[in-house]
Amino acid sequence: MQKPSIPKGTRDFSPEEMAKRNYIFDTIRSVFHLFGFQQIETPAMENLSTLMGKYGEEGDKLLFKILNSGDFLDHVTTDELSAKNSLKLTNKISEKGLRYDLTVPFARYVVMHRNELEFPFRRFQIQPVWRADRPQKGRYREFFQCDADVVGSDSLLNEVELLQLIDEVFRRFGLSVCIKINNRKLLSGIAEIIGESERLTDITVAIDKYDKIGAENVNLELEERGLSADAITKLQPILQLEGSNSDKLERLKTILQASETGLKGIEELETIFNLIAPLGLKSQLELDLRLARGLNYYTGAILEVKALDTEMGSITGGGRYDNLTGVFGLPGVSGVGISFGADRIFDVLNTLNLYPEEAIRTTKVLFTNFGEKECTWSLPLVKAVRESGISAEVFPEAAKIKKQMSYANSRNIEYVVIIGETEIASGSVTLKNMITGEQQCVPKEALVSCLKN
Repeated sequence: MQKPSIPKGTRDFSPEEMAKRNYIFDTIRSVFHLFGFQQIETPAMENLSTLMGKYGEEGDKLLFKILNSGDFLDHVTTDELSAKNSLKLTNKISEKGLRYDLTVPFARYVVMHRNELEFPFRRFQIQPVWRADRPQKGRYREFFQCDADVVGSDSLLNEVELLQLIDEVFRRFGLSVCIKINNRKLLSGIAEIIGESERLTDITVAIDKYDKIGAENVNLELEERGLSADAITKLQPILQLEGSNSDKLERLKTILQASETGLKGIEELETIFNLIAPLGLKSQLELDLRLARGLNYYTGAILEVKALDTEMGSITGGGRYDNLTGVFGLPGVSGVGISFGADRIFDVLNTLNLYPEEAIRTTKVLFTNFGEKECTWSLPLVKAVRESGISAEVFPEAAKIKKQMSYANSRNIEYVVIIGETEIASGSVTLKNMITGEQQCVPKEALVSCLKN
């Protein structure tokens, strides 16, 4: 018999892992609430017409398509099958796909529900997404995103709010990060100055891989994408600008003085830096001219977050999009959003062992079971402990104390309440601290207050 397995790029999560993941989700959710965001959910699958063409050529290839129900070959001719034109066939046999991110479904949601929403609308969403990517460290085919977006406002104050939100989330995790920021207008200006305005998408897709594949391979890819040797040469000193954020912006004002769009990008970044300066971010904030975020829908500020103490790709990303809802028939609605990569954050916190003990402990108290009489006597006590908000369980079978203690240890349970004939006779319990090994006799009426203290 074949062993059961799961698809590559997906994972099972044990109870301990789920406790850690819930700590991540709960932390992010609480900060979203703190900043006034409201939660929504959208379906796991969307119509392909909603998803296709929103993520660029690369993104379209990574969409998981769902075969039509019933006989999906019903409307396909023998000639079409023989032609093996996969794109044409896909359009006939698949109308739906798994969502690639939460931003495009959110744009669709805004357009469909625009008459019910109050703008600016601040929403957050914590749900899984799917990408037909090649699985590798930190890259999965099924993973969770935790998104926060503000739509219906052009104000750069929203970018500043999101930077503070990111900073607060990682402060709570105890994680040192660098927030990298750039602006798509600035990148458009660079493309203009090097004489390749028409190839902005080619340039951004290539330079976005700079940290992964290095300058030489980026230049080769730019060449393959049709950029002239002169343009590639002009691009080099810009991508390698060093110094403080203000130093880089001052240099760029000279480089991009002939580009109105580029200067607008510089102005937006200066506004953000000036507003954030007195707020005392704990995280590093760095202008990174090689940050491009290859998704087509960004139009203004773009950002990514990298953990400083361990090797991992981007753990948060986002940016400004001025007309994402336009593709669904609602032009002119500007938005800005961020997405926390919960699965990568999970891996980073695991690597650095940054989970608080109380976050991964599920049961606090185990009640022993030595038989029907002892079990019956303990059940009202278990109920009282739970009603006080303390998690408790009873060992289900009458068993030797060694087996029950071993179970408590393996489950990382902090306290064991021992109830035998002696305890019943005296109206008390023996409370054992499994961490220190100390035992004490506690009147049953005082058990709850003793556990709370």
